[in-house]
Amino acid sequence: MNIAAAQPTDNLSNRINPWLAGGILLAMLVVLPVVCVLILAFFPTENIWPHLYSTVLSGYLWHTFGLMLGVSIGVLFIGVSTAWLVTMCRFPGRRYFTWLLLLPLAVPAYVVAYVYTDLLEFAGPVQSALREVFGWETKRDYWFPPIRTLGGAILMMGLVLYPYVYLLARASFLEQSVKTMEASRVLGRNAWQSFFSVSLPMARPAIAVGVALALMETLNDFGTVDYFAVHTLTTGLYDVWLGMSNLGGAAQIAAVMLTFVVLLITLEGIGRRNQRYYQSENRSQDLPEYVLHGRKKWLAFTVCLLPVIAGFVLPALVLLKYSIVYFEKSWTPEFREYALNSIMLSTIAALLASVLAIIIAYARRLSTGKGVQFVTRLSLLGYAVPGAVLAIGIIVPFAAFDNALDAFMRETFGISTGLILSGSVFAIIFAYTVRFLAVSQGSVESSLSKITPGMDMAARTLGHTTGQTLLRYHLPLIKGGVLTGALVVFVDCMKELPATLILRPFNFDTLATNVYEFASDELIEQASLGSLVIVLSGLIPVVLLSKTISKSRQVKH
Repeated sequence: MNIAAAQPTDNLSNRINPWLAGGILLAMLVVLPVVCVLILAFFPTENIWPHLYSTVLSGYLWHTFGLMLGVSIGVLFIGVSTAWLVTMCRFPGRRYFTWLLLLPLAVPAYVVAYVYTDLLEFAGPVQSALREVFGWETKRDYWFPPIRTLGGAILMMGLVLYPYVYLLARASFLEQSVKTMEASRVLGRNAWQSFFSVSLPMARPAIAVGVALALMETLNDFGTVDYFAVHTLTTGLYDVWLGMSNLGGAAQIAAVMLTFVVLLITLEGIGRRNQRYYQSENRSQDLPEYVLHGRKKWLAFTVCLLPVIAGFVLPALVLLKYSIVYFEKSWTPEFREYALNSIMLSTIAALLASVLAIIIAYARRLSTGKGVQFVTRLSLLGYAVPGAVLAIGIIVPFAAFDNALDAFMRETFGISTGLILSGSVFAIIFAYTVRFLAVSQGSVESSLSKITPGMDMAARTLGHTTGQTLLRYHLPLIKGGVLTGALVVFVDCMKELPATLILRPFNFDTLATNVYEFASDELIEQASLGSLVIVLSGLIPVVLLSKTISKSRQVKH
C-alpha cells in the first residue's frame, strides 16, 4: 500500500507547476537584498574602505565582538541554569517560573536600556537615595558603576535575550530519555553531576541554536548600542551612511556584518555536528526530579526570580508608573497615529508573511528535488540578516527602480513619478516580510509536516487540483500554525527599529521610532506609554510559546 502510494506522489512532486515556480521566485526575492548589499560592497561608487580600515573599523569590530561574547556568556548562564532548575528540580514556585522566565522576551532591549538608564543615572532614584542615606553630595564622594558602557549594553541585552536559550534548552530537557536519567541516578550521580554528564551534552544542539538566535538579535540591535554610545558595526553603518552620506561604505560594513552572520550559522552547525541523541518513546513517564531542601530550594528560587524581576517586572512597573503619571502628555493625536501606523504595518506584514510562507512551504511539499529544497530554504535567510543590512539591500534596488521609472516618465510623458517604492511604506512592509518570513514559514511547515501525504493522493483521486487540495483540506488543518506564526510576526514587526528608522518615509513614525526619538532626547517619561504598548503586545506570543512547550511532555496520571 505504501509503495503504491509513493510513486504518484513522487511524480507529482517532480512536476514543474505554478506552486513550485512561485515558491522559487519568492525565495529569490528574499535573497535579493543580500545580493544587492554584496554587489554594492564590492563595487562602490566611492571606495572608502581603506579609510574605514585604517580608522574606525577595528573599534567597530572590537566592540561588536565584545558585545556578542558577553551576551553569549550571559544568556548561556541564565538560560541553561533556569531551564534545568524548572525542568528537573522541585522547589517553591517552580510551576510559575516555567512561564514567568519567558516574559523578558516581550521587552525590546532598547526599552530596558532606557528604563535602567533612567533608574541608575546620577539624577536617578537609586543614586539619589544613596546620596541621601550616606550624605554624599557629588560624584567625587563615591563610585557608582556607569550604565552607558559596553558592560551595561551586555547586561541589558542578556536580560531580555536569555529566553531564547531558556526556551530551547527547556524543550530539550523535557524531551530527554527517562531511562538515561534513571541510569545516571543508579550510577550514584547527584543532580549537578547528572546535569553536566548527561543532560547538558544531550541539550547542546538546542542550546547552540538558542545562543545563535540571541547573538543574531544582538548583532541586529541599534537602539541599545546607540543610546549607550557603544560603537558597534550597526552604529557604524548608520554613521557612514547617514553621517558621511556614503552608501557604498555602509554596504561594506554591512558585508562585514554578514560575515558575522555566516560565522554564527557555521559555529551553530559545528556545535550540533555529530551530536545526535535519539530519545526513547517514554514521554508518558515523569522525568526523575530532584527535590531541593533548605537553602538549596531558596537558592533555586532566587536564581529563577532575579531574571524575571530584572528583565520584566521592574521595567514594566517603571513604564506603567510613567504611563499613568504622564498619560495626558503622551496620549496625543500623534501618538494614536503612530500606534495605528505600527498596527497597520505589522498587520500587513504578518498577513503577507503568512501567505508567502504557505506558498513556499507548499512548494517544498510538492517537490523532493534538492534544488528546489535548497532554493526555498534560502527564504529563511532573512531572519539571520540584521535589519540595518536588510534596509540597505532593499533601498538600493528600490531606488534604482524609482529613478529609472522617473527618468522614463519624464522623457516620454514629461511627468515625474517621484519615489514610488523607496519613499513609501511599501519598503518597510517588504523589509518586515523578508526579515520575519522565516518565523511564519517555520510555524507553517511544522503544521504542514503533520499532514500525511496520503491526504494529497486522496484529494487528487477525487479530482482536486493542488490549489483546491490546499484550500479545502490543508488550510483548515494548519490554521493554528498559520495564526501562531502570523501573531509572532506581528509582534516582531511592532518591535523592529533599525530597518524602520532607515526605510520610513519622511514624517512617518511608528511606536518603535517614536520611543527611540523620545529616549534619545532624554524624555523617557513620554516614551513610556509607547514602550508599554510594545511590551504588552509582546506578551501574547510568550503565552503561546509557554503553552506549546508545556504540552511537549504531558504526563498521564
